[in-house]
Amino acid sequence: MLGLDPSISCRRFSGLRFAPPENDVNLEPSFVYLMTNKPRGTLYLGVTADLVRRVSEHKLGVGRSFTARYNLDKLVWFETFDHIELAIQRETSIKRWSRDWKIEMVEKDNPNWRDLFEDIHPPSFSAEA
Repeated sequence: MLGLDPSISCRRFSGLRFAPPENDVNLEPSFVYLMTNKPRGTLYLGVTADLVRRVSEHKLGVGRSFTARYNLDKLVWFETFDHIELAIQRETSIKRWSRDWKIEMVEKDNPNWRDLFEDIHPPSFSAEA
């Protein structure tokens, strides 16, 4: 069934349902991401237009959310899209996947379940100044 095979790549998937306008000058990156509390722990899948802000909110436990309740503070996987519609389609597809497929997806690119937040938001050097 469409969207249930973890081997489907973003590019292959993106061309199936949504064709962005060729002259679209308002390309704003969007992200699908997975948060967890430990390797193979509780998983949270989300979509956002501002990954650094959204992951920071999860790390701070902002709001009464699922991620705060289960202390899901580690970004372990994400994909980038040029259009929010594509990101939403991908998130919807992945949400139908089994837990095992999601774990396999993470471990393919991040076998040690390292927190990727520092890759997208390096520590500030202001303390050294």
